[in-house]
Amino acid sequence: MKVAIITASTAVYKGEQEDASGKVIRKMVEEAGLDVVFMKALPTDKTVLSTVFQRMADGNLADLILTTGGAGCGPEDCTPEATMEVVDRPLLGIPEGMRAHMLTLTKRAMLNRAAAGIRGNVVIVNLPGKAGAVKECLGYILPEVMHAVEVAQGIK
Repeated sequence: MKVAIITASTAVYKGEQEDASGKVIRKMVEEAGLDVVFMKALPTDKTVLSTVFQRMADGNLADLILTTGGAGCGPEDCTPEATMEVVDRPLLGIPEGMRAHMLTLTKRAMLNRAAAGIRGNVVIVNLPGKAGAVKECLGYILPEVMHAVEVAQGIK
């Protein structure tokens, strides 16, 4: 399974911050036996993000696109909007499940606006922006997300 990791953070894109969350995702998906084919930080810009999501999905460059960052309440946060702009079918249960799981740990989880969906046969999932939250959420959802990719591709 080919995985693209996109960090939506202008600060990381500019080299002003380390991509701790992206590194957590990479480690976890590689430990699960998945192949990281793309990993990049992009500015928190809806047009840039949606264009990259669309091109990756339409070009079959990845089977699964995992994002981190840009899904909070900040004025620049736009990852869920960029995601929903390009998906054909939403996968509402994935972000609902992440939030429900994280609410057992922190009430701040209710502020996460993550989205998920399918474009063609590619699954796109928004993860939180903080490395600890990414680890907790991805650990919780990864088996089901992998299954969703297989179903979307007609494998199962």
